[in-house]
Amino acid sequence: AAAVAEDASTIYFNPAGMTRLSGQQIVIAGHIVSPQADFTNAGSTDAFGQPLQGANSSTGDPALIPNFYYSLQMTDDTYFGVGVNVPFGLATEYDDGWVGRYHALNSEISSININPSFAWKATETLSVGFGISLQYVDLSLTNNIDSYAACVNLASQSGGAFTGPDCALAGMVEFGDAATDSHVKLEGDSLEIGWNAGIMLDLKDNSRMGIAYRSAIKHNVEGDSTYTLYQGLQPFADNFTAASGFNVLQSGSLEATAELPDSFSVSFAGEINDKWTALVDWTWTGWGKLDVITIRQAGGVPGQEPTLELNYRNTNRYSVGALYHHNEKLVYRGGIAYDETPIRAPEATSARIPGNNRTWLSFGAGYDISDKWTVDVGYSHLFISDTEINNGGASSSNATLIGSYESSVDIFSAQAVLNF
Repeated sequence: AAAVAEDASTIYFNPAGMTRLSGQQIVIAGHIVSPQADFTNAGSTDAFGQPLQGANSSTGDPALIPNFYYSLQMTDDTYFGVGVNVPFGLATEYDDGWVGRYHALNSEISSININPSFAWKATETLSVGFGISLQYVDLSLTNNIDSYAACVNLASQSGGAFTGPDCALAGMVEFGDAATDSHVKLEGDSLEIGWNAGIMLDLKDNSRMGIAYRSAIKHNVEGDSTYTLYQGLQPFADNFTAASGFNVLQSGSLEATAELPDSFSVSFAGEINDKWTALVDWTWTGWGKLDVITIRQAGGVPGQEPTLELNYRNTNRYSVGALYHHNEKLVYRGGIAYDETPIRAPEATSARIPGNNRTWLSFGAGYDISDKWTVDVGYSHLFISDTEINNGGASSSNATLIGSYESSVDIFSAQAVLNF
């Protein structure tokens, strides 16, 4: 993508590619992302190591991802453009009462990136580009809380003010009882700024190389936590809050910091003959910046904040593809990619974002309807290796989720390009 520069979407992948576009161009596209992840339990346990009750579940609702790009040739060697797209997103929704309910129920993370950019054709063979990213992120995370486990934990810290039997008298009699579960929702948003830059070098024999970098963006999320407690747990939480001076299982404001990764790409596009163009790409992504996300709640107990322990590692994606120009109006596209997962181990796998190494198989076509209009369609299928999970660190109820995911993703894309 950093080298092919077929249309104004190059603003995101490599702004230097705008120098290959003349006049003005508008690109409007939509992508239907349809993931599927089926979880199978393999011995999940509650806080005391006993089998955790609950059904298996699947997650994967389709989502529509739009994007828009506009490019303008200002002079013979200067160009301006703006892109609006969704660079990061996530949506997982599990069934109520599923075995991993203490780790995740609903998770939604969406982003919008507005990317004004400039490009300059420095020489006949070298172009450079630079852009600013104004990025908005919105998130919502929910999960259940084991009310009996929470009550017993409060009792152990109450200095004898109440005990485990008191919890039982209030209706909480066993760990992992879905009928007495409590619920928490964490939501917030952030608006931050980043940048991207790239160069494009024309080589001999109608070939070119693109090199592009997109900066990391540190988001300082602010929002609210909302607790809906089982009626028997609420008095214990209120009394503990009043006695300790800390807000325990109480609704209030929250803050969290998460750094979305930077990326570096080297791409090559080479015309083999008047029919075939070969494409090669390597992209490195700095997922290692997304480590432990600590959710700081107003008045909460220091050292006992909810966390999302991702502990990601940096990744590489390797891809090859080709364009076949059937005639002056019709082009076919195809490619394959191997995309490494940032997840280190089953112990670091989150039920909110289960995943593994992915192999992309993609194909599509573009057709010039007229001198002004072009339409493109595409399809990708992601083959995902089975994902093992053995996560005991992400649940405030001290439950351990053990099992595996069988996953895949389908992506359907359509695009309209207007030249004027």
